[in-house]
Amino acid sequence: MKLVIVSGRSGSGKSTALHVLEDLGFYCIDNLPIGLLLPLADEALISEESRLEKIAVSIDARNLSTGIDQFTDIVNQFQHRHFDMDIIYLDALNQTLLKRFHATRRKHPLSNDSVSLKEAIEAEKELLSPISSAADLVVDTSDMTMYQLRDLIKERVVGRTGQDIALLFQSFGFKHGVPIDADFVFDVRCLPNPYWDQSLRAYTGKDQLIHNFLEQHPETGEMLSDIVNYLNKWLPQFANSNRSYLTIGIGCTGGQHRSVYICEKLGETFKSMQSNVQVRHKELPSRPKEHD
Repeated sequence: MKLVIVSGRSGSGKSTALHVLEDLGFYCIDNLPIGLLLPLADEALISEESRLEKIAVSIDARNLSTGIDQFTDIVNQFQHRHFDMDIIYLDALNQTLLKRFHATRRKHPLSNDSVSLKEAIEAEKELLSPISSAADLVVDTSDMTMYQLRDLIKERVVGRTGQDIALLFQSFGFKHGVPIDADFVFDVRCLPNPYWDQSLRAYTGKDQLIHNFLEQHPETGEMLSDIVNYLNKWLPQFANSNRSYLTIGIGCTGGQHRSVYICEKLGETFKSMQSNVQVRHKELPSRPKEHD
């Protein structure tokens, strides 16, 4: 039996994630009261309905706050049930959520005559903290399109098999901020910077010219080797502790050259060893090519 719990702040993309799972054959329930999680699981275990072998439920701020407070205790009770359970928590920056609500003109579930939209968004984070703390995977959707989120759910959640850890290597630029969903962050700003070569400035770390530039410096290979050795040593320990997902952030100044190159190489290395490895470049789709 497979159970996916999708949660997150309003406007973060929960409906999109649930629709993807429904398209992929999950029996989906939106806004399930937390108190019904265990009865639903028990019903699925004794049911002969094949569609209940894969269930996805959305749990969010529309639940009663007393139910959310009990979330950790209820999830702990699943240890004695034959369920492969993943808790996916979606979030975005406050400013992004504000823009999304203004664009759709939807009412926030926690806003009212005395609580502004901004206050509701901030309060929702605290309300859902028992769920975000228990999450197997936290996804920052601030810079994601609906299509990128759909692909991520397909690849990282549904694409994961057995107890394999789903790895995401994500390049980013420190000048734009550290991704809030990164489990590890490696800083590669100490590597030689292709940006200062005018002939290379317009390229990215996915281009062979940047590869050639970085690979002529021995410290690039040393940095890459050290990160690979570190992850090879500690990934089995995370797997043994039932960790399902890891997001590894690789940062340079602008997220265009060095971090992209290191992410690409890490992806190539670990794809040869593991079944669910993804590479994402946070700054390339939406940022201009500035200082790296």
